[in-house]
Parts: sequence; structure tokens; C-alpha cells
Amino acid sequence: MSNRTYLTTPIYYASGEPHLGHAYTTILADAFARFARQAGDRVLFLTGTDEHGQKIQEEANRRGVEPIELCDEMAERFRDAWDLLDIGYDRFIRTTEAEHIAIVQSFVQRLYDRGYVYAGEYSGWYSVSQERYFTEKEIGPDRVDPIAGKPVEWVEEENWFFRMSAFQEALIAHIEANPDWIRPEVRKNEILGFLQQPLGDLSISRPKRRLRWGVELPFAPEHVAYVWVDALINYVTASGAIPAGTRPDDPAWDDVADSWWPADMHLIGKDILTTHAVYWPTLLMGAGLPLPRCILAHGWWVVGDTKMSKSLGNVVDPLQLRETFGGDAVRWYLLREMPTGSDASYTPERFLVRYDELANVFGNLAQRSISMIGKYRDGVVPDGPADGLDAAIDSTLSSVAASLSSYRLHEALATAMDLARTANGYVEEREPWAQAKDAARASDLDETLATLARVLGVLAALFHPVCPERAEELARRLGLDGVPTLDGARNDEPGGRTVHPGEPLFPRVQL
Repeated sequence: MSNRTYLTTPIYYASGEPHLGHAYTTILADAFARFARQAGDRVLFLTGTDEHGQKIQEEANRRGVEPIELCDEMAERFRDAWDLLDIGYDRFIRTTEAEHIAIVQSFVQRLYDRGYVYAGEYSGWYSVSQERYFTEKEIGPDRVDPIAGKPVEWVEEENWFFRMSAFQEALIAHIEANPDWIRPEVRKNEILGFLQQPLGDLSISRPKRRLRWGVELPFAPEHVAYVWVDALINYVTASGAIPAGTRPDDPAWDDVADSWWPADMHLIGKDILTTHAVYWPTLLMGAGLPLPRCILAHGWWVVGDTKMSKSLGNVVDPLQLRETFGGDAVRWYLLREMPTGSDASYTPERFLVRYDELANVFGNLAQRSISMIGKYRDGVVPDGPADGLDAAIDSTLSSVAASLSSYRLHEALATAMDLARTANGYVEEREPWAQAKDAARASDLDETLATLARVLGVLAALFHPVCPERAEELARRLGLDGVPTLDGARNDEPGGRTVHPGEPLFPRVQL
């Protein structure tokens, strides 16, 4: 990773509660951000709430409140959920912020001034659930949107359009010149396939007579910005690239080098790939801004054969799981179970398998190792050599670095857990309980215990981005001032440090 890392999640609709799908995306971004900070990067990790559009207006009407009241309530729900799940975001953006509204208006005015916006008539099948239009082919004979399965409605109205078609060839050229721009490869191929057909222009407004809850267009005050245009621009707002109040013709648009823009990675679900890999880059091209460096589209959490979605009523509440198992267990399950970029199926049985892995492999290693240092060396790590597992540590760190460089976090976590398994095997092989009975083997016991202290420091560093609370507790029990960096843990000399036994890191849970 570079010395500067800007990571974003989607901003979540403020019309429903956070669910397991939201949690996965946000925890995945948080883990990448923590690994980047561990490597010494300056990090900006952005998340937030998407607070305009027809869906928000209709949900507020249903509840009998003003849209901003609904948005205020739901933004707090998301903030509270992320606090409980130990999300270390740097910026929580809301699209109702005055700063963001000003930048959206300047952005669309700049598109207009550059000749990329025009007025026209639009007709098509519109999904309120997804806040987007679908083609006849996409909605099929049942006329439901292909993502949430909700009904669509036929809409005919005057709109303002962005000349997205003008950038089709430039977008194709960018994707082909940057084969890792969209990850995984199957998603890149999906977008290239989409771009084989002529790219239409994008409706970027909605008339106020139908929708009042949005950002007013500066050149057409009887219209508000299409919610996806408004939402996507949040990434630029949070970057500080364009200060609020900047005129569309200001030179600041042409020099963003001192800001966080462009983003290093947009982390999204595959259902919003087209908006991020087609709409967004062409809008940026129109405004003359650099494109993000990477778009990582992960899969869906499914229940049975169906995507987990609040629209379908089949969501799993991550905070209920947290109450029983702890936040770190939820984080571990989500990131360990889903191969980055693919779908995964949530089941309680698989959750328990992953929890048992934490408890019986990682947690058991920590418990037995610290207990033996307490029992055999009065709680002080001996000064003997601590290199008994150095080859395994080096191999693990090399594999983890390779997995992270390709954003395959699930592989990095599997490798980290394998190191814990190897260390448990080392305990069985060395039999410290037998070494402790033979005074002639005192130096062997010292080496065993010092090696275990070192490998636990490395594991604390490896697990910290995913299990921050338990990793910090492990570091405390090892007598460390805090969780070390990976390099610091690898080169640590633990001899002379006092350990502090405690209850199991991941206790048995009575269901």
C-alpha cells in the first residue's frame, strides 16, 4: 500500500436498520484500513448515510415525520451500530450536510457549463426500492426490479441528462489499460460486457412536482439531483478536493493533488457495480477529475438462495449476534467466511464453526501459553531464544502480505489462523509440561515459552484488524504497551516481560 490510503464504503440508505450486509462491507473496509495504518499509512476511512431520494421521502411519509427527522434518527442508528462493532472510521458523511449539498451543486453546474448536460424527455420502468430505472429485459415479464424483486412503475417526465455516452470509449480504454481497476476479474468482465452495447445518456434529475426531497439543481431549480448522482459525489466531498463554495470554473477543480482524492478503493456490493464503474467514472471524466484507483465489488450474503436485503425482510441483525458472541466474533465470521468478491450463505451453524475456531485454536493457544508462563516461570517470559517458530512466522507474514496486496482478506485470515494451529502443534511437539519436570531441560522450556510469547505477539498484530478488542486484550496479557506492528512483533524479544493470565479470550457460549 502507498503512504496514503483513502478507503470508502457505500453510503447506506437512511430508510432502514443496519443489517449483516451493511456490517460486512463496513467491517471489511475497517480491516483494510487497520492493516494500512499498521503498515504506517495515513488513512482516511469514509462511511456514512445516503439521505435523499424518493425512498426516503416515502418512508418518512409512512412514518408521519419529516424526511430530515427520519435521516437524523437513522444516521444515529448507523453510528451506534458501527461503534458497537468497533468500526474505526475517520469520517461519517451525511448527504444532507450543507458542505456536501454545495459541492453537488458546484459539480453538476460544472457538468452543465462544460456542455455535458441537456434537457430532455424520459420514459422507463422505475424502481423506488433501488432508486433507478431498469430496461424491459431486466424487469422480465413479472415487471419487478432484478435486485430486490420489488414492483417497478412506468414513469414519463422531463429530466436533465448527462452525456454519459460521450465517455464510453474513454471508459473502455481505461478499464483495458488498468486490468486491476475493477476487482474481482469477473466483475470487470461484467462491466466490459455491459459496455459492448451503446451507452445511453444518464437522467440526473427528478422534477420537484414528483420529488421534493433532494439537492436542487442550480441551473434548473424546479428539479432536484437524481439521488445516485448526489450520493456518488460524497466521495469527493469527504476528500477535501473541492472546498465548499468553490465555483465550477475555479482552478481548484484542475489540481486536487493536495487532497485525499482520488480514492484508493471504493468498496461496494456487486449490486451497485454499474453505478460505481460506469456512472461514477463518466461523471468524473465530465467534471475533469481523476478516477478512483480501484473498485472492489464483493458478493452478497444470502439466506437460502436469496440475497439478504431489508427490502425482502430476510436480514440478520449483527448487533443481536454481538450481544451473544461479542463484536470480534461477528467481525471474524463475516471476513473469514466470505471469500472476498464472492457470495456467501449465512447459517447459524457456520457462525458457530467460525466461533469455535477462534475459541479452540487462537483462544486456546493464548490461554495455555500464558498459563504455562505463569505456572513454570512465575509469570515472566524467560530470556531464552524465542526463534522456534521463526520460519513459520516469516512464511505467514509473506503470505499475508501477498493476500492483502490482492485484497483477498479471507486468505490472509486463514493464513493467520494456520499460524495459531502451527503454534498449537509446536506445544504438543515440545511438551513443555514434560520439560518442566526435568531440571536438565530448563533451557528447552525457556525456549518453548519464549517462542510462544513471540508468536502470540505476532498473532495479536495479525488478528488486530479483524478482532481489535480481543487482540488488544491479548497484547495487555503479554505485557505489551499495545498491539505491535507486524514488523515490531516479528523482531520482538519478549524475555523479561511479565504476563497476566485471565479468562479465555473467547469463552464458551451457552445457547
